[in-house]
Amino acid sequence: MHRIFLFLLTVLVSFAAQTVFAQAAKSPEITADDLLTHVKYLASDKLEGRRPGNTGNQLAAEYIASEFKAFGLQPKGEGNTFLQPFELIVGVKLGSKNAFHYTHESQKQKELEISKSFRPFGFSVSGSYSGEVVLVGYGVIAPDKKFDEYAGVDVKDKAVLMLRMAPPIDSSRAVLDRLSGLRFKIAKAKELGARAVIIVTGPADSDSDDLMKLTYDQSGDAGIIVVSMTREAADELLSPMGETIKSLQEAINTTLTPQSRLIANLRVSVQTDLNFMRATSSNVIGYLEGSDPNLKKEVLVIGAHYDHLGWGGEGSMKPDTHAIHYGADDNASGTAGVLELAQTFAAKRAHLKRSILFIAFTAEEMGLLGSAHYVKTPTIPLEQTVSMLNMDMIGRLTDRKLIVYGTGTSPGFDSLVRAHDKDSAFVLKLVKDGMGPSDHASFYSKKIPVFQFFTDLHSDYHRPYDTYDRLNYPGMEQIVKFVYGIANDLAQVPSRPQYAAVEVTRPTGGMGRSGRVWVGTVPDFGEQAEGMKISGVSEGSPAQKAGLKGGDVIVKFGKIDIKNLYDFTYAIGEYKAGDQVDVVVKRGNETLTFPLTVGKRPN
Repeated sequence: MHRIFLFLLTVLVSFAAQTVFAQAAKSPEITADDLLTHVKYLASDKLEGRRPGNTGNQLAAEYIASEFKAFGLQPKGEGNTFLQPFELIVGVKLGSKNAFHYTHESQKQKELEISKSFRPFGFSVSGSYSGEVVLVGYGVIAPDKKFDEYAGVDVKDKAVLMLRMAPPIDSSRAVLDRLSGLRFKIAKAKELGARAVIIVTGPADSDSDDLMKLTYDQSGDAGIIVVSMTREAADELLSPMGETIKSLQEAINTTLTPQSRLIANLRVSVQTDLNFMRATSSNVIGYLEGSDPNLKKEVLVIGAHYDHLGWGGEGSMKPDTHAIHYGADDNASGTAGVLELAQTFAAKRAHLKRSILFIAFTAEEMGLLGSAHYVKTPTIPLEQTVSMLNMDMIGRLTDRKLIVYGTGTSPGFDSLVRAHDKDSAFVLKLVKDGMGPSDHASFYSKKIPVFQFFTDLHSDYHRPYDTYDRLNYPGMEQIVKFVYGIANDLAQVPSRPQYAAVEVTRPTGGMGRSGRVWVGTVPDFGEQAEGMKISGVSEGSPAQKAGLKGGDVIVKFGKIDIKNLYDFTYAIGEYKAGDQVDVVVKRGNETLTFPLTVGKRPN
């Protein structure tokens, strides 16, 4: 089946190269016009936002592959193609066995209608629960505010019914946002022994009585049954108490006193059934071999992600808007840069000493999945990779501001960047760290020096308005030529760039809910594991000092079992800087325990 898939993609790409795409101008130079040509296609209506698993994403991969072929690059995907396909989960849908029944005393059992009165969350486990229900208000514990909605109630082996958001016990938006985190509140209920969580949106937080949307969460399930319920249905459950969701929320918000209690004479039976939708998406990989007999064995990687958010939803800054999220800057701009660099280097290949691998990654928006897949299954051994240059959102150059990450990941990288800006074309902001929310981080976690080029966030980010006509193409041309100069130097210099670990001055992962504590682990989003797998640890971090390392799967942090990133983030939020905690990890076939001292968040 896999071979058939590769064959069909190869045929499609070959056909596309001949008939479908209007190839970019064949000028070997980097030009604003060529960049515009690439972005205009990649951010067109036809590609529908390039979400992995959708046709537009496949069309984008075909376009990039056809351009690589036209430039004379060698295919370095699978099966002598430019494509490196892999399977990923792209969504979740309801199975056929979802049900919710309830009974008051000896009354006849009643049933709620799926997707009208209740619906599982996408991060719920599939399973069943029968038993009692405890009302826990907002499900908030805030010791510093002397507010605990679990005080005096026993939720072990029971279901809990809780409101979304948080009670107004503090005027700080940051505090309320922290307390209202849904995954954290669910983690607390699970820690206290609850077997199911029922979530209701109170009238003080929304005029509508809609169910929460069913969306897939890349961070994994919550390890417990979780369902969304309408106020109308919840009021039926509360009727023996003579209460409604409105009256209870008003009582909590007005008195700032918990209203938690067992819902007397109520028994519920819940069954959740979720099916995950899988699809195939592909990294696109082209290779340009160097001419030096020795240096050509070493490879410089130039990359950018080509995927985006499709029609919106998960990840969108306007999640309730169903519209194409064009992703012109994020990241058709970086992809266009890769294509222009591939064309230019191919035209000058005779002067190239090291080899260059050009990679357009997919599924970056889903958690760096494409680059994570590549570094786990590289088509050229990683030990031959000397450096990785990444471009992510290079299309909005404003006031000449250009942010360059990774300048501390190899000795001389800082001076190399400055040397190529002698004319002060840019107002450079240099960041030493090689971590960050883009594909360069996957390489840096493998101890490969990196650069990341970025023109900063803007008001169109992850919105439908990030269209091709809003980009600064002359500015993009300047940036891509700047990257070319740096890449050309790295491809020519006799000595291989040496990796340098950067001690972070800001948290890169494993930060507590309050933002006050820090562990320094780097999550590995590219692999689902029973626990939280890490791709690395930050230099000088508590995790590094404790002995954790990339590849470890954290399964317990202190007293809390860990199934995913949310569990881990919740767990460390239960501690303060200076606390000592045992961290249990799986490393290969071993289960190891490391004493760790929780750190204070770096400034």
